[in-house]
Amino acid sequence: MSIQVYGIPNCGTCKKAFNWLEDNAVTYEFINTKENPPTHEMIEKWVNSLGFQPLRNTSGQSYRALGEVRNNWTNKEWIEAFAKDAMLLKRPLFVKDGTAVLVGFKTEVIREKLGLSTS
Repeated sequence: MSIQVYGIPNCGTCKKAFNWLEDNAVTYEFINTKENPPTHEMIEKWVNSLGFQPLRNTSGQSYRALGEVRNNWTNKEWIEAFAKDAMLLKRPLFVKDGTAVLVGFKTEVIREKLGLSTS
């Protein structure tokens, strides 16, 4: 099983996720989206897996700067926006075996989404 976690190191939610993963002995690869922004193709796969709505970082400055026009955007427009500015992506984003499975960090769903045993 291969798990990648996309985010930024100073994100509080990412730090919580890293701590949880380490406390639960889950091996993962961290990808800093500021230093290594995801490709258009990767984002398109993520949107196809999860939809654009859960991927939006609605609390960030980049999101607010888009204005109200963002409310009518299509998947394609969101993919383009995410590809231009990775800060629009909610963090952390968990990818398991090449498929986006979870955005954000919720202890009650991470085991299920990552396919980890509950014992």
